[in-house]
Amino acid sequence: MPRKITDVCVACGTCQGECPVGAINEGDIYTIDPDACVDCGACEAACPTGAIVED
Repeated sequence: MPRKITDVCVACGTCQGECPVGAINEGDIYTIDPDACVDCGACEAACPTGAIVED
């Protein structure tokens, strides 16, 4: 199941650098494209605020 980024996101960008398929988009808070996400969990493990959860 694809991950999503919650409003706990502080837009640090750590997750974006960890995504092997480029599914994370920059913004006020980052977002994950569910169609591109391969559910590897790399972003969730890298997030320092715990803002990434299974959708």
